Amino acid sequence: MRGRTPNGAAVAAPIEITSASVQRGDVIQIGGCPCRVTDLLQLPGGAKRLWFESGELLTMHSRTRLVALRTLRRW
Repeated sequence: MRGRTPNGAAVAAPIEITSASVQRGDVIQIGGCPCRVTDLLQLPGGAKRLWFESGELLTMHSRTRLVALRTLRRW
């Protein structure tokens, strides 16, 4: 979606993430279910453990690449 948005509107854009770029609030689709990242823990070797709103956990290793939706604010 590349149209104009009102000031302060949020737009969700798909982006490729790694363990180095994942952020709280990212939505990752796992097994067809969207999961929102609520917390992160840095692990040895560049890996990160992700906690989702549902209570589930996922460990992203340093070479893991996923596609996530990230909310972008347009000012």
